[in-house]
Amino acid sequence: MRAITYSTYGSADVLELTEQPDPHVGADVVVVRVRAASVNPVDWKVREGYLDGLMDARFPVIPGWDVAGVVEQVGLDTPEYEVGDEVYGYVRKDWVHGGTFAELVAAPVRTLARKPASLTFEEAAAVPLAGLTAYQTIRRAGVREGQTVLVHAAAGGVGAFAVQIARSLGARVIGTASERNHDFLRGLGAEPVTYGDGLADRVRALAPDGIDVALDYVGGDAVDVSAALLAPGGTVSSITEPAARDAHGGQYVWVRPSTPDLEALGALIDGGQVAVEVAQVFDLADAADAHRASESGHVRGKIVVRV
Repeated sequence: MRAITYSTYGSADVLELTEQPDPHVGADVVVVRVRAASVNPVDWKVREGYLDGLMDARFPVIPGWDVAGVVEQVGLDTPEYEVGDEVYGYVRKDWVHGGTFAELVAAPVRTLARKPASLTFEEAAAVPLAGLTAYQTIRRAGVREGQTVLVHAAAGGVGAFAVQIARSLGARVIGTASERNHDFLRGLGAEPVTYGDGLADRVRALAPDGIDVALDYVGGDAVDVSAALLAPGGTVSSITEPAARDAHGGQYVWVRPSTPDLEALGALIDGGQVAVEVAQVFDLADAADAHRASESGHVRGKIVVRV
């Protein structure tokens, strides 16, 4: 099969289109014919070696965790799926090796769900990691109707999902973004504020009684700023700062594969409550350019690779 691989840590230049053996199908695994995958910041952070020791790599690495495609082969104990089923998933395994930037991927059934019927394969591939991150941080924070939620980096891949999921629960959402993305956030149902110096004052002007939940998808001083803005009983949920656990009983969330959560996201999508923003689509051979686009840090929505 064709696959994007790298055999050493480094810049996007280490990515190559190569021929690799077809993946092995285990007892609780299905082989998926990949139609599309997507890029997440963690992909190039792993490729650069920033997470070495936390996420063990086995070279050559096929990058990518998001997938949308069609089941091509089933394992001995996979009653959930049949050949031909359309699926999507967050195919994270115990080590970084056999990812989704390939024609085929071996996916444990716990990492998959049926593809939302209303989405194309390219759109579906944009959902799993970012959508699950948003869904799980919101669930862990206990967001509910009537609360005021502050979403940092609200126009990004995770933030845009978080805005919509929180709104579907009946929350009021304030989202940080550059001014060029304010209309986009209004379209998602959020009240936009510009990030940077003076953010706390701008949020207080919109929510003088404080915020109930802050969702940190950007890092930096977001947790400290959020903690200062919390109403009594408020909480911070972060994917970047373990210190959030010390901020008013907050949470640090490391996203997990979850079939039930993917099914819940699919229901929100097919029900019209969550839309998917695809920023750009690259061909598999141009995966290095897709990584570079993600590294630029100025992407609204998700970058997708078509296989």
